[in-house]
Amino acid sequence: MAPSMSIGIVLTLLAGLMSGNCMLPMKFNKRWQWENTWLVFSVVSLIIIPWALALGLVDRLFDTYGALTPLQIAIPLLFGAGWGIAQVLFGISVQRLGLGLAYAIIVGLGALLGTLVPLFVQHRSQVSTYTLLEIIAGVVVMIVGIGLSTWGGQIRERRGREGIYNTDAQPTGGSGYIGAVLLAIVCGVMAPMLNFSFAFGQDIAHQAVLLGNSELRAAYAVWPIGLAGGFLPNFAYSLYLLRKNQSWSMFKPIAPGMYLSILMGALWMGAFALYGMSSTYLGSFGTSIGWGLFQIFMIMTAILSGVITGEWKNAPGRSRLLLVSGFACLTCATALLAIGNH
Repeated sequence: MAPSMSIGIVLTLLAGLMSGNCMLPMKFNKRWQWENTWLVFSVVSLIIIPWALALGLVDRLFDTYGALTPLQIAIPLLFGAGWGIAQVLFGISVQRLGLGLAYAIIVGLGALLGTLVPLFVQHRSQVSTYTLLEIIAGVVVMIVGIGLSTWGGQIRERRGREGIYNTDAQPTGGSGYIGAVLLAIVCGVMAPMLNFSFAFGQDIAHQAVLLGNSELRAAYAVWPIGLAGGFLPNFAYSLYLLRKNQSWSMFKPIAPGMYLSILMGALWMGAFALYGMSSTYLGSFGTSIGWGLFQIFMIMTAILSGVITGEWKNAPGRSRLLLVSGFACLTCATALLAIGNH
């Protein structure tokens, strides 16, 4: 394995560790409602940190933006907005379908499309048939791993009701259920748009390179644009819930909720900053293979965090078997994607 490939995988692993744990502080934020936490989280992760990183690391940042066409700015911005809408739809889908089914549909579709769309759109002519089969095999095994892990988690929720999420909707048949499934599918299609924003916003990074930045630093110029699009739906939905639930008063006292929300934002944006760096080391397929590896490491981290914090302590044996099987599939998928990126 080439040194750059090894560095890319390690960076993606670190990104997965951070992303897989970024929601963990919410478990300890007892005094704030969801919308209070999410508002601060969104401002920190989607506005403050991306701009701070870009301003601190990218020379001639505004010259870079000024040299771009409106279309080159609009593409990552609109993809980011699509991802932001998906964030809102995720919460609605979980409420209507329950965490298990919603998570399987949304994360599965997001991982599938986020990996394959950049590959086919940007790099199809560069990929041999054998390499393509390796990558597709890795994606299929990844989807199976996600499905098994989610199935195990759904059984655990129904039996024990222990975990960070206690949302176990009881979907019924008929048009209402079909509509909820279709909504989850729409969310799954839009969920990888954050990766599309980064992958199809590389004109921004290329322009930053032309103005004297290294490829590693230039990647940070993409995030403020893409995440600005994602900020608007998250910000609007948080304000809507704050007004609806009359939860503005929850902001007092500020601590510890503010600190925990900032920590969430730092972990989340730190993860995507590392992912952006890893895509450079992973080569021309970085925004495709890297996304698949990022999703795998994120899910594996979330599973391990749940085990360590006792969420699976009293889980039925069947759910534990499914969890271990899913984890094994995700491990195999990691190897297949790494081999496909040789």
